[in-house]
Amino acid sequence: MSGSGMSGSGMSGSGVSGSGMSGSGALRVVAIADADSFVKWSASLLGSVPGIRPHLLLVQTPLTASVEQQRTALTGTGMLPENVTRVSFAQAAGWLEGQHPDVVLLAGRGPFVRLMGRVIDGLTRRPVVVAGLPGMAIPAQRGALEYRRHADLLVVHSHREERAFAELGRRIGVQVPTALATLPFARSRSRMLAHDRARVLVSDSAGPTGALVAERPRSPEQVPQSELRPVRMPATDIVFAAQALVPVGRDERAEIAATLVRAAEADPHRRVVVKLRSRPGESETHLERDPYLDLLPPRLPDNLVVSYGSMARALSTAAGLVTVSSTAAVEAVALGVPVIALDSFGVSKSLLNTVFVGSGLLGGRSEVVAGRFRHPHPDWLRDNYFHPSVESTWWEHVEQLVALRRAGALPARQVPAARGGAMHEAWHRASVLGAEDHTLTGVAALAIGAPATKTISALRRGRAPVDGGTWADASTDFTLEPNPFHDSIRR
Repeated sequence: MSGSGMSGSGMSGSGVSGSGMSGSGALRVVAIADADSFVKWSASLLGSVPGIRPHLLLVQTPLTASVEQQRTALTGTGMLPENVTRVSFAQAAGWLEGQHPDVVLLAGRGPFVRLMGRVIDGLTRRPVVVAGLPGMAIPAQRGALEYRRHADLLVVHSHREERAFAELGRRIGVQVPTALATLPFARSRSRMLAHDRARVLVSDSAGPTGALVAERPRSPEQVPQSELRPVRMPATDIVFAAQALVPVGRDERAEIAATLVRAAEADPHRRVVVKLRSRPGESETHLERDPYLDLLPPRLPDNLVVSYGSMARALSTAAGLVTVSSTAAVEAVALGVPVIALDSFGVSKSLLNTVFVGSGLLGGRSEVVAGRFRHPHPDWLRDNYFHPSVESTWWEHVEQLVALRRAGALPARQVPAARGGAMHEAWHRASVLGAEDHTLTGVAALAIGAPATKTISALRRGRAPVDGGTWADASTDFTLEPNPFHDSIRR
């Protein structure tokens, strides 16, 4: 690895019509997304680029963010509601044909990216195609790269990810140019807390971890008058960033739920906020088999609450964030909120938490209850999402690609044809669209393909390396075998 306006039923907020260039020469950039995490990421990424004409095209799939999820995801991104359009898959090609975007940012899980890539292949005027992942992407997974191999550029968010995807590409023979961006949620923002600021203490250099540990915030009566300033209520919450994928086991997830209850009971004066991505009945990017709402006891402490709001809002009153491996940890670090990345169930690629090795953020459940949250080691930051902003040159790469495409010097990287012909392509489409695919071929492909893929998956699991393969290799930041999460895109 190396470094079009149209109206119709089901459409809203179609935005600016006409060519991809305005009178000011601003590039027309369209993000195509479905699930909530990709909505947040793509809108935030485009929001970091001045002088463009951005638009967000939401394609209806079983994973597509609800209107309320969309509102939450777009909070603080700068993406205006009038620049968001919802379409069915059948309407997407016509909408794009009318808009003539200069750049398309494909923002969805791998099969969605491949499906929309085929739509782009059919456009009269081909845009530059950019793809990426909506959060921390360590380990770099084979499917993540293979599904995006037709992109002109793959956006990564850390120097460590650059190296990981480069090595993965060499191993599997997939060459996709990469460029570095700052993870939108890692942009440094000042966090003025006045008397509720958590003071950072450097531990004894002879200590076992050398971590930077944040004290619990002092109550107002403990603070000298000289430090008091009229800002806002103290930041005292413990925020838990839930994840659908990890930990996988119900017992482990139940242990986390019990830890949150204990943390609430240990200090009734602080809130414990269980931050969830979806309300009952809503979808999210990954399939959650054991929701925390089912694992918490019927009677909860009064200070344990559930939130469906934005992570930024939850962190605004947080004294600490706890998670297994959510990108919310990066968002918290950017805001100066101390973190515990749970290592109670180990540190492994299958928990997606190897990225925190050496950060000083790893800690156990007892430390959550005690409120001993940490700040990351400075040496870890630069290689992991907090590089200097001048090193984020992805947009300069995009502008160069646009110039090459206009000059006819950028070959199209088309989605490879499905090996099984038309029926296999119908299976790809129906797998992504689910009930939104109303074609006869899609219905037939699902009827035939669903049982077949179960059999194939079982065979693959049977052939999996007994030693865990690259998923068990802690010395690398990539994996070659299918992931262990049983997280089908079909819902």
